[in-house]
Formats: sequence, C-alpha cells, structure tokens
Amino acid sequence: MKELIKKIKSSQNLSPEAEAYLYAISKKKTFSKGEILIRQGQKVNKIFFVINGCLRSYCIDKSDKEHTLQFGIKDWWISDYIAIHNNKLATLTVECLKASTVIEFNAKKLNNIFTQFPEYEPFQRNLLERHVVSLHQRILNQLQLTAAERYDLFLEQYPDMEQFTRNYHIASYLGITQESLSRIRVDKSKK
Repeated sequence: MKELIKKIKSSQNLSPEAEAYLYAISKKKTFSKGEILIRQGQKVNKIFFVINGCLRSYCIDKSDKEHTLQFGIKDWWISDYIAIHNNKLATLTVECLKASTVIEFNAKKLNNIFTQFPEYEPFQRNLLERHVVSLHQRILNQLQLTAAERYDLFLEQYPDMEQFTRNYHIASYLGITQESLSRIRVDKSKK
C-alpha cells in the first residue's frame, strides 16, 4: 500500500484521514501464476492496483475465442469497469500471467472516497484520463497501423512481456492470429 500512497502523494496532497481510509478499505494480496481474480459471468465488486507482476483481462466470445483487452503491469489498475459501472455480471476475466502482488479495493468503498475526501478526486481524474487516452490510442492503432506496426508498439510499451505471456495472449491483444504473429516475428528477424 505504501507504493500507492507514495504515487498519490507525488502528484497531490493527501490528508492523514484520507490515507487512513485507503488503508482501511484495501488489502495487499499475492496471487500465483494462473490464478483468476475475476471470472467472466460472476459478480464484480473489486478493483486491483498492481504493485508487481502481470495480469491480463480478456473476454471469451460466442465462438470460444479469447480477446485480450488489457495487460495490468506495475502501477496500473485493472478490473471489469463495465460490470462495476453498470452493476452487471463480469464480461471479462482477469488472470495472473505471473506471480503478482496487488492492492485489492472494494469498488463501492473506493468510490466513496470522493465524497469523503475531495482531495483524492484530481488523482482519480488523472487516472481516468490516462485510461481513456490509452484505450483511444489502442482503438486508433487497431484502425490505422499494420499488424507489424502494432507488434512493434507492443514491444515498446511492454518490453519484457514476451518472457511470460503466451503467443495467443499477444496475438489476441493485437487482434491477429498466432500464425500472423509468427510471420511478423520471422520477418523482423530477417531485418
């Protein structure tokens, strides 16, 4: 939790009462590779801040094909925000791709921080803006970049990811088949 408090305090003041509230509504947890934090089709009421490790959120479509939405790495937040916001069952599964330590929050209690401690709002707004920008950039990349360009960008954004993710995780994140990913890698190795 100290990591998150330090991150918050690096951009704004945080009262001792707000800090105590964050400690009171959170739990530091460690998960093993392969553990599921949220399962598609279940009720969701947790939000996770990643201290270390790597998580992945994905959905499975009607054809049993996986689509990776996000990788959660150090200092990122991950959950099924659609399910939380709309009070619906999870549309995503969140799993650990390697041993990970997270701070787990109850979504409703975390949301209450804004009314009790308004000084927290700019930090959260900044996180939301960062998340929206990231998603918009990802959509634009899917529309405008070639598969090879998206792969290069992926390697730039997640330089160590290939060490602990499976090819189909990366391919599904990029919106391509595993065979296309293999061809891109072969072409890159020839250059």
